[in-house]
Amino acid sequence: MAREPRRGARLDQPRELRRSLPTPTYDPEAFGRLSERVARFIGTGRFLVYMTVFVIAWLLWNTLAGHWIFDNYPFVFLTLMLSLQASYAAPLILLAQNRQADRDRVQYEQDRGRAERNIADTDYLTRELAALRIAVGDVATRDFLRSELRQLLEELEERRESGDESRPPTTA
Repeated sequence: MAREPRRGARLDQPRELRRSLPTPTYDPEAFGRLSERVARFIGTGRFLVYMTVFVIAWLLWNTLAGHWIFDNYPFVFLTLMLSLQASYAAPLILLAQNRQADRDRVQYEQDRGRAERNIADTDYLTRELAALRIAVGDVATRDFLRSELRQLLEELEERRESGDESRPPTTA
């Protein structure tokens, strides 16, 4: 006998699995910020000084402390701790680099968009300036009008002196 689907159940979508135990969640942004802080600290001279002092103190303690020695000569525990530190530092540094690369990519896209807008604005202003130059070239300037009027006045005076006032003055 075939089972009937539950009321309201959709057959075209998979059912969500119920989990008996809650899964741990974390904030990826908070973890990313923490990894960047750790990577910035690891990349400083202060970290190198701290690690050098720590290793020297470890070596002195485990060679000169007598019956208080907890890590004998091959210093296996120190090697294990330094390896553990390196195994956590490398992925944290890579995560910080990936986040920086993402920020750089976004900044690059914004810069490119800004540059494209600047080019479009410059092209528009260039066209407007060319149109204004053409328009100003077509407009009679004050000096041009003065020279034309001066020529007409001189022609009128010449005609008056010569007595030939019947003919209209010519323009250049």
